Amino acid sequence: MADQTSDSTSPVAPLSVSSPTAPKKDNINPVDSKLTELNESRAELLNRIQNLKQDLQSWRGKLDTQVKVYREELSGLKKTLNLEVEQLREEFKDLKTTLNQQQDDVSASLKSLGLQDSKEQMDKRSEVTEEKVEALSTDDNPKEAEH
Repeated sequence: MADQTSDSTSPVAPLSVSSPTAPKKDNINPVDSKLTELNESRAELLNRIQNLKQDLQSWRGKLDTQVKVYREELSGLKKTLNLEVEQLREEFKDLKTTLNQQQDDVSASLKSLGLQDSKEQMDKRSEVTEEKVEALSTDDNPKEAEH
C-alpha cells in the first residue's frame, strides 16, 4: 500500500512543476490533502487491525486456558466416578457373599431343628436371590458405559 501512495504522488508532482498554469496547482492541493487524509485513515485502520489481532490472540489464550482447566476437572471427576463405581461393585460382591452366608446359616439352623425345606426349594430361593443381586449390579454397568 505504501508503494501505491508514493506512485500516486510522483506523477502529480512533475505535473505541478512543469505546468505554469495556476488552476492545475489548485487541483493538486486538494489531491495532496486527500492523499494525506487517506494516509492518515490507512494508518488508523492498520492500528485498529493490530489492536484487533492482539485482542484475538489474548482471547485465544484465555480460551485455551479455560479449555485446559475444564478438561482437567472433567478428568478428575471421571476418575472419582470410576473409583466410586468400583467401590459399589465391591460392596455388591460383599453383600452377595454375606447374603449367601446368611442363607447357608439359616438352612443349617433349620436343618438342625428339622424344619428345613426340601433341597429344591432352597436352591430355587438361592437362585432368585443371586439373580436379584446380579440385576442390581448390572443396572450400574450401562450407566458407566455411557460416561
